[in-house]
Amino acid sequence: MKLLQSKLAKYTEPQKAKALGVYPYFRAIESEQDPEVIMDGKKVLMFGSNCYSGLVNHPKVKEAAIEAIRKYGTGCAGSPFLNGTLDLHKKLEQRIAEYIGKEDVMIYSTGFEVNLGVVSTLTGREDYVIFDEQDHASIIDGRRLSYSHALKYKHNDMQSLEQQLKKCDPDKVKLIVSDSVFSMEGDVANIPEMVKLAKQYNASVMIDEAHGIGVFGKGGRGVVDHYGLTDDVDLIMGTFSKSFASLGGFIATDKEITNFLRHHSRSYIFTASITPASTAAALAAIDLMEQEPERQENLWKLTHYALDGFRNMGIEIGNTSTPIIPLFVRDNYKTFTITRDLLEEGIFVNPVVSPAVAPHDTLIRFSLMATHTMEQVTTALEKIQKVFRANGIID
Repeated sequence: MKLLQSKLAKYTEPQKAKALGVYPYFRAIESEQDPEVIMDGKKVLMFGSNCYSGLVNHPKVKEAAIEAIRKYGTGCAGSPFLNGTLDLHKKLEQRIAEYIGKEDVMIYSTGFEVNLGVVSTLTGREDYVIFDEQDHASIIDGRRLSYSHALKYKHNDMQSLEQQLKKCDPDKVKLIVSDSVFSMEGDVANIPEMVKLAKQYNASVMIDEAHGIGVFGKGGRGVVDHYGLTDDVDLIMGTFSKSFASLGGFIATDKEITNFLRHHSRSYIFTASITPASTAAALAAIDLMEQEPERQENLWKLTHYALDGFRNMGIEIGNTSTPIIPLFVRDNYKTFTITRDLLEEGIFVNPVVSPAVAPHDTLIRFSLMATHTMEQVTTALEKIQKVFRANGIID
């Protein structure tokens, strides 16, 4: 065996979980990503999706994607920098700029590539990237690729953020980067205080709205819009793979920044463009989020109901106030066991274990869609209470 294979063969954690019958990943779904899905020929309630708007199976979204394939084909066969820019891409960029309320927008092939390409590119060797310790992995990887000084502050702790800002050279660029809604714990960033500190220390702010769009703000515009701070946040990132029911991502900002990124952001220049189908689906989803505010209203109704239900049964859910609800287990293998037991009860949830979180913070991630019914959520609460009791998590 070669040295590479010999080294990697020592990684046996998946095999151990499989031997115990609790391996929870790559579970095949045989239907659309709706509140109810088909797995192994059986109906399962889906509480592991990020499609908060519930639009991924909407007829208008699907038809828009189909029509785009008929007109443009299945792919672009090149990057936007060269042959991969369609008039449809420009239409989506203009539409998002109007929707978010920024001067210009760039669309990337994935949300991960947005953060990777923006965070790694904007600041130089003498500048600073200042980030929340629980920021998404794409932000962390972008920071790793940056030549700038990296300063980490404690999670959602504005005093810690200010301490890091004080360390910076006042004459150098300082970019504060944070999620708006943190994807595992479901808590919301203190963007108003972040903006105040940015003004005080002459820093710029970038907010990742991947889990905020479709949930907060007018027409689902996100947490920044919810706080009325669109003009004060310099860069707003979003992804199409969640509430936009598609695949891809964007950065919304001013033209000075997009001009630089279009000619320097490597994950933009050296990646094939977002597909026509994905582009058209995202366009249709934006229209529906604006036209059907009842989706967002129902999502919040379900969220408050579920939050109250989990608190009443004594499950620890942390500081969440969103449709992302962490059910803390605090044990890797017990988290796997509960995930398996819930699937057997017809409930699909996601296990979150180390290294995604600290070993003592392992959890079940329960997430809601606007298209869930109250009856479906009630069923899930009952099944979760049963399984958590059986595994000794609650009395």
